[in-house]
Amino acid sequence: LELLMHKPGHIFSRERILANVWGLHQDPLTNVVDVYMRRLRKKIDDPFSSALIKTKRGMGYFLDKNSGEQRTGNG
Repeated sequence: LELLMHKPGHIFSRERILANVWGLHQDPLTNVVDVYMRRLRKKIDDPFSSALIKTKRGMGYFLDKNSGEQRTGNG
């Protein structure tokens, strides 16, 4: 989550997340990123109608910088 928060709107590939968070490089068979993103979403997205963590198919994950405004009603 911290990695995504540093650059809201920036798409981070699974490989980059693996390298930055776990120090792992290019393990195409691991689904650790998907599992942890699912867990993060369950904790921070489920209570709200709009998702904060988004997936760009074939590219990676990003933090939707517009979701925060929708959640607080300040947008």
